[in-house]
Amino acid sequence: MKPVLVLQNMKGDGPAYLAHWLAAQGIVMDLRFAAEGQPLPADLSGHAALAVLGGEMSANDPLPALREAERLIALGFETGVPVIGHCLGGQLMARVLGARVLRSPLPEIGWQPARMLPGPEREAWFGQGDRHHFMHWHNEAFELPRGAVSVATNEACPVQAFAYGPHLGMQFHIEVDADKLARWSASRDPSFLQAQQTHPATVHSGDRMRSDAQQFLQAQHRLADRVYARWWEAASAG
Repeated sequence: MKPVLVLQNMKGDGPAYLAHWLAAQGIVMDLRFAAEGQPLPADLSGHAALAVLGGEMSANDPLPALREAERLIALGFETGVPVIGHCLGGQLMARVLGARVLRSPLPEIGWQPARMLPGPEREAWFGQGDRHHFMHWHNEAFELPRGAVSVATNEACPVQAFAYGPHLGMQFHIEVDADKLARWSASRDPSFLQAQQTHPATVHSGDRMRSDAQQFLQAQHRLADRVYARWWEAASAG
């Protein structure tokens, strides 16, 4: 089987639980970090699937690495190579499909609830549960692309995730594991600390993230198992 191409956009935002899941399935991961000068493939003919990770930059920033990621995402859409996007990755997917990425109604940092919308796409990706908590860290969010189906929502971010054929764009981070959570929750970035004061309901402290993880992290791992299996099933069928 061909390897999975994983695009990393910044230091400290590696594949984490996604890498664990791929290894457990015996799937080879081809990790590329274009911003560090690693070349990206000309096409996706040598890869079974594409995953795009997050990053602190805006999807709208004029960065060559982001435009290269969009080029590969577009190729995935054109050729049927399944694409999955985590936060910034989902925003880049939305841009490729012609949707805008704008400032989110409210910033979301920490474990936030999402209401899962009824329909076969939601059930295929996330199962029967109608409410889940996911790890978030974003100030911007995507609009629903034309031809895509919204599968999750909340008041802070109306489109939490969308399905587009065999592809899934998410505004949240199902790839977070304990190590990544520990690094993120230790942030002393001034904008993060200020946001805790201005938006306490949707921007959580590091202590709260770590406390909430005791309740939500393992449940998110089980959802990630399902989501990644659905994504890989489409790759295997291709």
